[in-house]
This record gives sequence, structure tokens and C-alpha cells, in this order.
Amino acid sequence: MSRISEQESLQFGRVAVLMGGRSAERPISLRSGAEVLKGLLSAGVDAFPIDLCKEGAEPVAQLLDAEFDRAFLILHGRGGEDGTLQGLLEMMGKPYTGSGVAASALGMDKLRCKQLWMGAGLPTPPCCVLTPETDLNQVAELLGYPLMVKPVHEGSSIGISRVMNLDELKAAYAQAVSYDHLVIAEQWIKGSEYTIAILNGTALPIIRLETSHSFYDFNAKYEAADTQYLFDDQLSDEKRTELQRLSESAFAAVGCTGWGRVDVMMDEKGEFQLLEVNTLPGMTDHSLVPMAARQAGLSFEALVIEILKTSLNTEAR
Repeated sequence: MSRISEQESLQFGRVAVLMGGRSAERPISLRSGAEVLKGLLSAGVDAFPIDLCKEGAEPVAQLLDAEFDRAFLILHGRGGEDGTLQGLLEMMGKPYTGSGVAASALGMDKLRCKQLWMGAGLPTPPCCVLTPETDLNQVAELLGYPLMVKPVHEGSSIGISRVMNLDELKAAYAQAVSYDHLVIAEQWIKGSEYTIAILNGTALPIIRLETSHSFYDFNAKYEAADTQYLFDDQLSDEKRTELQRLSESAFAAVGCTGWGRVDVMMDEKGEFQLLEVNTLPGMTDHSLVPMAARQAGLSFEALVIEILKTSLNTEAR
């Protein structure tokens, strides 16, 4: 991609790339932020980084002290992806990339996002909320083994476990609740896993995931060398279109705008099941949105510029 024009640069003004934060995904956010910053600078954008919460810094003071015209958000997890930062920026009158307050909050909340999809008639695996008082035997009877245990407000598969029996279920709940007070058990879906990047409401090329792990966990996402990201989706034209339209509908149902990613499984009956929506996906060298964009003919620089443009139309949120 050639550099943007001087007129476009003036339109964007000074851009703060907001990264870091306090969530468990802070290290991934810093990696994503570094890549985004490099891409923006390469494209000719007047951009600079802000590592929110760096060394105990107060994030509100950091933003108030900084001089910028708009923000490129790349904070993963709570405090950055859940509507909190979006609300603060709106109070400051600063445009920002991606989804607004409500959609960000819903997207970060796996339980309420699933409830919204179910209410909209969109397919998603059944689940149960786990509490210290929950009868885990009843959960296992309802959902069957194996099943997944997930902290509701974490991303990057942090705190997620696949369990095969009651003892593992107890241990998985103890681990998940150490990350989040709200935990769900979700029915395990056996089949192919897909991820679909969304840019300006349109699905990018589908990526099929293959991993040697029992599921696509944190290590498989960011560290393993044998995880495969395949554009050979093994779908018919009809099923491919169905999956893209489903992902676009799921994204829109939550109220998401700009860009994001939808994760989907195909079950043994050949039906698609929505897992979650990610309103601020990773942008590291292992990340899926840049891969899909490249497949669609967009360089990383072109991708970050397209995402930055979403900050120009805040009325669409």
C-alpha cells in the first residue's frame, strides 16, 4: 500500500494507539499495539502509543494529559474491550475505532452475548451459569461430557478448560472463578472450528483452524508452531455463504460496528454454532484478522487504515 495523502493525514489528525491496560491480556495487547503503531506510521499517519496503566499509571490522567484527535483502540480484555474505555473517550469527545459502548460490553460478556443470540434465533451451544452453589452433577447431566468451562469476561482463551469428568469440572471452575466471578459451562461442540473477520459489516475470507491441542487454547493461539490457519475451509459454496451471512448477522445483532471477529464451530450434524464475538481482536503476528485481510488483498497497512476510518463515522454506532 502506498502512503496516505496529506489530506487524509490531516483528516485523521494525531492518533493515539491505546494499548496495555490491566487485564490478563495486557501482554497480547502490547504486542498488538506495537504492530498497529508500526502499520500506521508506515502508512503516513501521525500516530503515537499510549501504554495505559503502565507502571501503575492512572489511565484517566494519561488520556487527559495526552494531546490527540482520535484513538485507535487495541486494548484486549476488561477495561479496554468492555465499553469502559469507549465510554470515557465519548465523555472526552474523542472519536475512536471499532464498536461503541453497548456493543463492546455485550461482546465482552459471553453469557449475555449468547442470550442475545438465542433471543434473535441465532444458533449457539447451550450453557449453564456456575456458582459455588451449583449442582455440578446436574450441569454434567444437562450438557454432557466433554464440556467447556469459561470465565465470562476474559478473552484469548484465558481461564478456559475442556473437562471430561466431575473432578476436572470442579478444578476448571476453581480456575475460571479466579479470573472472573461469573463463569459458564458450555456444551462441547465436536467438529471444525472457523473464525470470520468482519470489516465494515462484511465477512472477510473464512479461516479454518486446526490444532494439536484439545481445543484452540492460549498456547495454540499465541505460542504453538503447529497451529494451522487454513483458507481451504472444506465447505460447499452454499455452506460458505451461510457461514459468512451468519457471522455478519451475529456481529450486527450485538450492535458491533467497524471491525471484529466471530468464532464459530460446525457440529457433527453440519450445523453452525456461534461461540463468541471479539470486538477488539488481536493484531499480532499470530493474529487472524490480518491473515484474512491479506487473503482479501489488504496489506497490514491498508487494514489499519480501514480500521482507523471507522473512527470517522461515530454516528453509525
